[in-house]
Amino acid sequence: QLQASGGGLVQAGGSLRLSCAASARTTTNNGMAWFRQTPGKEREFVAAINWNGGSTSYADSVKGRFTISRDRAKGTVYLEMNRLTFEDTAVYYCAAARGAHYSVGTREYQYWGQGTLVTVSS
Repeated sequence: QLQASGGGLVQAGGSLRLSCAASARTTTNNGMAWFRQTPGKEREFVAAINWNGGSTSYADSVKGRFTISRDRAKGTVYLEMNRLTFEDTAVYYCAAARGAHYSVGTREYQYWGQGTLVTVSS
């Protein structure tokens, strides 16, 4: 129900924009988030946005470099990633929360996309 796209290979310092497309029924009134995961590590919170886009939250590691936004009419959530570093290399997952707001914990999310790989070369 969630389709993430936009990943790829980019040089350090570069930018990428991830997209997460979903049916309006799945996400219109739900908080949305991006998480990321590297091999051997737990999935970690990256950014989240509430149902109407009025509130956002970011992990300290991406604050000031990443921007989450949403287009409710299109049922799409975006993650604009700038000044990428090698440490940003991961599989990025979008997720839809159970309610209108967001959480930094994975348990609060009921739908997950398949993941899109971001590789940053140093």
